[in-house]
Amino acid sequence: MMRSEISTETGTKTKIKKSHKNMTLEQREGLNGYIFISPWLIGFLLLTAGPMLFSLYASFTNYDITSRMDFIGIKNYIRMFTQDDLFWVSLWNTLYYVVISVPLATAGAVLLALLLNQGIPGMRLFRTIFYLPAVLSGVGVYLLWMQLLNPDSGLVNTVLSWVGITGPAWLLDPNWTKPALIFMRLWSLGGGMLLFLASLQGVSQSLYEAAEIDGANVFQRFRHITLPMISPVIFFEVVTGLIGGFQVFQEAYVMTSGSSSGTSLGGPANSLVFYNLHMFDKAFKSFDMGYAMAMSWILFFIVLILTVINLKLAPKWVHYEGDEPK
Repeated sequence: MMRSEISTETGTKTKIKKSHKNMTLEQREGLNGYIFISPWLIGFLLLTAGPMLFSLYASFTNYDITSRMDFIGIKNYIRMFTQDDLFWVSLWNTLYYVVISVPLATAGAVLLALLLNQGIPGMRLFRTIFYLPAVLSGVGVYLLWMQLLNPDSGLVNTVLSWVGITGPAWLLDPNWTKPALIFMRLWSLGGGMLLFLASLQGVSQSLYEAAEIDGANVFQRFRHITLPMISPVIFFEVVTGLIGGFQVFQEAYVMTSGSSSGTSLGGPANSLVFYNLHMFDKAFKSFDMGYAMAMSWILFFIVLILTVINLKLAPKWVHYEGDEPK
């Protein structure tokens, strides 16, 4: 009995060795590759794909995060578009923030990088100073800005008063709450500035010299050389800025003291009810998790559609080295 088991085991090992020898080099490399990335694949399936599929199913249920999970079809989506007024308010506030902050932040980062790309003594110090705000983040920064934007004793209105301008109420005035957050966003342009600065320093000086010999002025060189050469980084900043802009949450949550009940939701006149803040309120305050997951999928498709549009438009204005002239 033992001999037969040993012979069977030996035969199995022999078959495995033969099959391994019969594998081509490409197949062995592919198998080894899958083995090496298997931890990531397992993590993706368990921590990303699994929860996404669960949230998709839960968006069609009346799920209260504790026990109840009744399938109700598309009622959450119908309720979202027809009965929830704050859904449209939050979507408008988020679109307002994205449409204004992303172009301003991108243009500001490009301008700042151009200024810091000059060969002036001490420029490294200025680069460090302008980059520092990008390192600071979190609740402490938002609390600091709440003090700076205080309409009575804040530094911003104090500086404006020095030049004869009466500053607005900022976070207390619904007309100025979103501009205040956009202003705060422009304060931390260091991350984008650093990317554009690295891109600018990679542009060949021979291109500028040739254009200058041909009589191109500063603006023409910027338009026809600088912008095309840094367009991949601009494209990256726009796409990531759109994705990050639609996820704005922490700023409004902290600056409205985390209040999300009654009329105080999202600041004065609901002017800071961003999409994620409204979704957070439904999920973790009202425990209407099924409805919140339906909101998350609508946000996912909005961001996906805008990203696809950007990718389709990119070949018309994004230039990569080695591209054939069109």
